[in-house]
Amino acid sequence: MQTSWKTYEEVATYLLQQNAKEFGLETIEPKQKIQGNKSGTIWEIDAKGVKSGNEGFVIIECRLYIASKQSQEKLGGLAYRIMDTGATGGIIVSPLGLQEGNGRPF
Repeated sequence: MQTSWKTYEEVATYLLQQNAKEFGLETIEPKQKIQGNKSGTIWEIDAKGVKSGNEGFVIIECRLYIASKQSQEKLGGLAYRIMDTGATGGIIVSPLGLQEGNGRPF
């Protein structure tokens, strides 16, 4: 029996593959490891969207968090992985969406 997070990742990857063109993606590849260009860290990503014409890729993160929305800190981690790997962007798949910011200026 699969754990719910693994099934969630598989379903999200399947749905993104069915709608890849809407996101400007040619294909969606399954879970894999990619190396950071700056840090050298090996990052495990839930899926990888390859842009049309092989013009780059996006990191896809599937987060089955049912108790809280995605925080700025968690999204900051994704932003770092995007910069470190040279990805052109990222997609978060989450049932609860994103946490609202506090709206205060720096």
